[in-house]
Amino acid sequence: MSAASRAKRNNPQIDVTVLEKTLDVSYSACGMPYNIADPARDMNDLVVRKADEFRTKNKINLMTGHMVNRIDTATKTVSGIIFSDIIALGSNSSVVNTDDTHQDVVNTCDARQDVVNTDDARQDFSYSYDKLLIATGATPVIPDLPGFDLPGVMPLKNLEQGRKIKAFIEKNNVQKAVIIGMGYIGLEMCEALRARSIQVTMVKPGSQFLPWMKPELADFVKQELDANGIKLCYGKIKKIEHQSSSKHTLSVVCENFTLDADMVIVASGVKPCSDLAIAAGLKVSVANSIAVDKTLKTSNDNIYAAGDCADAFNVVSGEKCWIPLALRANRAGWAVADNVCGIKTELQGVAGTAVFKMFDLQITRTGLSVKEALASGFDPVEVIIQTRSKAHGHPGSNTIHVAMTGDKRTGLLLGVQMVGKDGVAHRINAPAVALHAKMTVAEFAQTDLGYAPPFGPVWDPVLTAANQLLKKM
Repeated sequence: MSAASRAKRNNPQIDVTVLEKTLDVSYSACGMPYNIADPARDMNDLVVRKADEFRTKNKINLMTGHMVNRIDTATKTVSGIIFSDIIALGSNSSVVNTDDTHQDVVNTCDARQDVVNTDDARQDFSYSYDKLLIATGATPVIPDLPGFDLPGVMPLKNLEQGRKIKAFIEKNNVQKAVIIGMGYIGLEMCEALRARSIQVTMVKPGSQFLPWMKPELADFVKQELDANGIKLCYGKIKKIEHQSSSKHTLSVVCENFTLDADMVIVASGVKPCSDLAIAAGLKVSVANSIAVDKTLKTSNDNIYAAGDCADAFNVVSGEKCWIPLALRANRAGWAVADNVCGIKTELQGVAGTAVFKMFDLQITRTGLSVKEALASGFDPVEVIIQTRSKAHGHPGSNTIHVAMTGDKRTGLLLGVQMVGKDGVAHRINAPAVALHAKMTVAEFAQTDLGYAPPFGPVWDPVLTAANQLLKKM
């Protein structure tokens, strides 16, 4: 919807159609774990704009209940099926919303979004386009194992799934949950479920916790989980079973152990929804994401792709990457609209800057890890430091752990990771900007960062890390 709205702002006369399978077209997906944590909040509080606002205020032809299943590049048409029950629900519901886009900009939706019974009455549709935007997003990775379709086994990616999880907790008096996966969503859901007094166990097939993070920093994340009663288990998952003889209703069966639960959250990662593009003959790249250039154009001159379904350029390595994050998705939507309207716009790329909260910890990263730097042909050097979040002697100071990586050959700053309970979340933005500016570690060490005792030491933690790294370079 960011692209659709911007296209209409650029050119009010442009004919913009958005095709969306669900009713949800504009909502804060990143806020779902925090909403689930609070039983008093309605999940629909996360709705940013309802569908009718786009129709009436922006004059966008927003068609909910429309699922695109084919793109014909020869005739420049998209076709699919209409879910009449979704359209009927939309006419009587205030729940209308998603965030993606178009110029005959078309947003198709992941066929996995379980918001509708596809056996219900439906009819075919077809739309022609001059320019097309594919903004199909990403979908949860669901292991192809027995039991992952059982009631109470749920992923969390879209608002409807958030509604289902919250309703399930409230209706089933959930006391014990298993989270499959240990990524961002899984860790955020730990806090959400513990806030509801639910016991939580996390399990993953691999043996490495947060494999992208330096083990020394990951250990502090583990300590925070342990302090909040979260159990971590590692082992190959074989199946999920319905358990009628236990006080808990589900069992997650692994190779060497079994975990009982009332609910299972599947947080095994996401993958780009690119099947529609692949079927249309468009090129794909990293992780089967849709390949786009810096203007977001695909391998077809009349088709763009943006959001979690599309790839990007990494500003540090210069290589293609797939890093599905919110800011890139919104910025890409704007860029598509500008290009479709004749305003040439290129996106620089991404540094992979990310931050998430888990209980009292703030966990951040930007740029490349040592492993990623090696794979991209750099000669990485790293340093790990421990310092304070506030000036010496100032009350309330907490420890900040910083891992910083540079390239020995060029002197370039390559990446930073930070963990701490205070002053971490926004501090990562300084090295992120440095990565976009392609600064060396020496140049970054000379930047004039702000100082006051309540906010940090005279030597900011990232400057201390840079100075220590220079000694090793």
